[in-house]
Amino acid sequence: MFADFLNRLTAPEPDPMPDEDARLALTALLVRVARSDGDYDNAERAWIDRIAAQRYGMSPFEASKLRGEAERLEAEAPDTVRFTRAIKDAVPHEARIGVIEALWQIALADGERDAHEDSILRMVSNFLGINDRDSALARQRVEGAG
Repeated sequence: MFADFLNRLTAPEPDPMPDEDARLALTALLVRVARSDGDYDNAERAWIDRIAAQRYGMSPFEASKLRGEAERLEAEAPDTVRFTRAIKDAVPHEARIGVIEALWQIALADGERDAHEDSILRMVSNFLGINDRDSALARQRVEGAG
């Protein structure tokens, strides 16, 4: 179902993604982080829906539909390294810190910091071109808003 999308995303020199594709890819990355600790629960799903609704101006129904598509894409997506690098190539740098904040919201949705989630956030931040300090500041902003 997503084979063509994944081929475009992981091409050696991908074209910039249309907004709709970028939304799907970034939401799939949120799903990947949420699943990284082996406990993908309703609180994390609700946070992903909330983030999508706020970030993209969607209704709750549209956000839930996007998350469902992202869950299927994430299951078929390549390893996190290639997947994240492809997103980096397609998303402007100034938008990526917001992506990191959204990822921290998901990682912290259950109220606990998990070593698996911390690890994947460090890796994803690096591959998105966001340094550890800026990722830590993004996490602190999310923790302060919670």
